[in-house]
Amino acid sequence: MDGSFSPPPASAWFVVLPDTDAAAGLGARARAHASQKVAHPSGRPWILGHWAQEALTVGDCGDARVAVLGEHLVTAAEAARAAAAARDSLASLDRFTAAWPGSFHLLASAAGRVRIQGGVVGVRRVFHAGSGPVTVAGDRADVVAELAGRSLDEGRLAVHLLTLSLLHPLAGQPVWDGVERLPGDHWLCLPPEGGTRRFRRWTAPEPSVPLAEGAEALAEALTTAVDVRTRGRSLVTADLGGLDSTAVCCAAARGTARVVAYTAETHDPLGDDAHWARRTVAALGNVEHHLVPAERIPLTYDGLDTFDDRLDAPCLMAVDHRRRMSLLELAAHRGSTLHLTGMGGDELLMGCAAHLHTMVRTHPRTALRSLRGFTAKYGWSRREVLRQLLDRRDYPSWLKGVGQDLLRPQPREREPLLEWCVPPRLPPWTTPDAVHAVRERILSEAATVEPLAAGRGHGTHRELATMDLTSRFARHVDQMAAPLGVACEAPYYDDRVVETCLAVRPQDRITPFRYKPLIVEAMRGIVPEESRTRATKANAGMEAELGLRRHRERLLALFEDSRLERLGLIDASALRRWCDLPVSAELGSELLQPTVACEVWLRSRENATASSRTAT
Repeated sequence: MDGSFSPPPASAWFVVLPDTDAAAGLGARARAHASQKVAHPSGRPWILGHWAQEALTVGDCGDARVAVLGEHLVTAAEAARAAAAARDSLASLDRFTAAWPGSFHLLASAAGRVRIQGGVVGVRRVFHAGSGPVTVAGDRADVVAELAGRSLDEGRLAVHLLTLSLLHPLAGQPVWDGVERLPGDHWLCLPPEGGTRRFRRWTAPEPSVPLAEGAEALAEALTTAVDVRTRGRSLVTADLGGLDSTAVCCAAARGTARVVAYTAETHDPLGDDAHWARRTVAALGNVEHHLVPAERIPLTYDGLDTFDDRLDAPCLMAVDHRRRMSLLELAAHRGSTLHLTGMGGDELLMGCAAHLHTMVRTHPRTALRSLRGFTAKYGWSRREVLRQLLDRRDYPSWLKGVGQDLLRPQPREREPLLEWCVPPRLPPWTTPDAVHAVRERILSEAATVEPLAAGRGHGTHRELATMDLTSRFARHVDQMAAPLGVACEAPYYDDRVVETCLAVRPQDRITPFRYKPLIVEAMRGIVPEESRTRATKANAGMEAELGLRRHRERLLALFEDSRLERLGLIDASALRRWCDLPVSAELGSELLQPTVACEVWLRSRENATASSRTAT
């Protein structure tokens, strides 16, 4: 780091400083680029950054101040009541945030102490780092790193080369030395004497609610989450594809905002999103619908050589960014500043078969019936099912095994899903030094790690880990959409929606014999009957396969002067040779895309730095 500070000009960001004179220097640097600022009750700089004016609500009570930033319905009066409680104890804010719907950061300053928290599964994240005696926190890892003067950590970057990684706690860790991520179920305290403290604020609910009761609660939670975002707007846009986005779109159509929906066709002749979207729109009667032909939508790997978005970490969405942005560009052209998606629905509503690892002991008859159904439906190996069920290793022991097996062949495509997560692998072009760095990080974490939702078993851990990963995708899509002036929102990741779904009994929510029964029951009277019981799901696998064929030469050219190779993390020649081999489209993409994401991320950061220096 050269001491410069240049946050992304078009993106929303904020930093939080402790209530101390020692933070004055960091405050001055951040203030030079901030369009908004909020002071501590003491008058010192507290929150600085760039955000929409209407996204922030602040309430005061004596020497305490509470700020709520994001998508919410909190009034100044409610924030003031929270500030009054914060005067006695910052921990008392737990009861307020447990009741407020939406997706937001909570920030509090009282008697010299500061509280910061985001969301449970990570759309609203919090990062922090020390800069001398001062700790700075914020919602973007790159902004925190630059302000604190932190450098890229090649070992942390190497972790991002893993195949689709759900490895808690490594997945989602910042790639800068000394920058840490706050777990979503905790809040961070910045005391005036310096340093940080973490406190738990959320625990996964006991999964004991019957399906009918849970469906009623989900209907209220999801429609409220959508209403938080659409209330007061004249127009919103939405995806209208699978059952999850259909539920969100239909919930939005119940409000006063004009809803404009977009459905992307695919090259897959079996893809039926367009069919179901037409049925839904015809039954609703008040949604403007645009069906976008597959030929008008860029394929995966398109535009990698021109990717220049400022993401705060490598992300697989960068590999598909032209495709993802094509609909959002249409939404922006239509005049939308808010686009709703169904991201997050699969993890919550389809659930995870890993719950059967626990259910085989607690509800053996139900579990064995479901195991037979999943095995037949997905072609699982009975021997592998039995092996995974008999694997009683705790999470730290299982994680150690992952660290030892990084270069083993990938699990086959129809692998049972009963482990803590699918064991990730490093691609064959990873250098020995990079393999060693990743293995050492995994083994180091395994020494002290606890599973997510300790005591809830494999299923809840795996669901939370998966949501943590996919919510990172959602926040990066939102970062990519920022230059378009569109906020991309995913209501399924709201804390209230997450906990409502996780509270439903696994034997009711997760079954091979019904498709997403929880959302099907919850959407009675909201989604038209013509499409409420849809039991199919399209995917874009063919788009990735066609994209690899069409853009192979550009993809290979990307690694002619590889930044990852300069850092000693990959052998680019080995990667290029591998790309010439016949490989499974699905498993091949799992190996290749993380490397591509890291490469284009490094290049985009390099280009941003060069542009910043040119501008100055």
